[in-house]
Amino acid sequence: MPRWLPRAMVLALALYACFQLGSWAFHQLIGLLINILIAFFLALAIEPAVGRMSARGMRRGLATFIVFFAVFIAAAGFVFLLGSMLAGQIVDMVEGFPKYLDSVIRWINDTFRTELSRVEIQESLLRSDWLRKYVQNSASGVLDISATVLGGLFKLLTIFLFSFYFAADGPRLRRTLCSLLPPAKQTEVLRAWEIAVDKTGGYLYSRGLMALISGVAHYILLEILGVPYAPALAVWVGLVSQFIPTIGTYLAGALPMLIAFTINPWYALWVLGFVVIYQQFENYVLQPKLTSKTVDIHPAVAFGSVVAGTALLGAVGALIAIPAVATLQAFLGAYVKRYAVTDDPRVHGHRRSGGGQALARLRGLLRGRDKREAGDDGDAASGTSGTDDRP
Repeated sequence: MPRWLPRAMVLALALYACFQLGSWAFHQLIGLLINILIAFFLALAIEPAVGRMSARGMRRGLATFIVFFAVFIAAAGFVFLLGSMLAGQIVDMVEGFPKYLDSVIRWINDTFRTELSRVEIQESLLRSDWLRKYVQNSASGVLDISATVLGGLFKLLTIFLFSFYFAADGPRLRRTLCSLLPPAKQTEVLRAWEIAVDKTGGYLYSRGLMALISGVAHYILLEILGVPYAPALAVWVGLVSQFIPTIGTYLAGALPMLIAFTINPWYALWVLGFVVIYQQFENYVLQPKLTSKTVDIHPAVAFGSVVAGTALLGAVGALIAIPAVATLQAFLGAYVKRYAVTDDPRVHGHRRSGGGQALARLRGLLRGRDKREAGDDGDAASGTSGTDDRP
């Protein structure tokens, strides 16, 4: 046995063990890593506001706290409006359920010649084993829901703490990273960081402004039609339509359409028409003006990035996909060399005119050949008649 073989085998086993240990640690910490990624992008989003407040003499930690407090108030207001709307709808459904049940029982009695009553149905349901099992499963499900809610609150707290530290200690974090790199690499890291801040913050701010405009427009329509819970529905449409690209407007418009349908079916058609028209106005007029200087991404690239982000990280990937792609596009655009485009009609989607000229030239050649053949036939015919006339 060669002397190097035992050491190679030990080295290979050690590398395999390290790989397995790293894979196990990565799968155990994947949740924490995703939370840190979300916190990092959130810190990049609020960095411009924190930087402006810090430049005016305010302490960076206090500026970060004020920005987070404003975000918390906005999120709490949205949850309160949406919760009040859902609670009102549930109360209305519960109050109207006996009347609906009576109408169903009346229809069954008239159609099938039965003599059912609501009291008998209620007693049979209360005595059934199915209801008892359903209550037991619901009791165990409440514990699962409670654990899920507590886990979600813990994740939100983790994201808040990391994003607060990333934003408040941003300069210190950049100095720490740059101290590990040579001067040439430090410039590239700072440049990439600045691009990420501009693109992420610009994306969120432009989307927030478009969400405000969309919410106001839909609120005016819902108020004119007399649809209940117009403020909550307007906030819902504004946020969902802007932070879910391409199809977000239609998904957000489904809820106000459903509520408008309960008032009058024609109101639902009015809401659908307004949603479609506003989507075209937003795509061709509003969005190009607001996002041309912040996140200039083709709609197909944006939709593909959202699909890829969802496949990789779920809902988190869908949220951070567009600013991440915009940052990568801007960073690569600074290093990719571009050339002047040749003046060719095919660049603009037109066929080259030389093709028509070649086709005309080919037709001319064919016509010339036909004329020559016809001339040869005429000469042959004249030559034969001349020979017959000789003495």
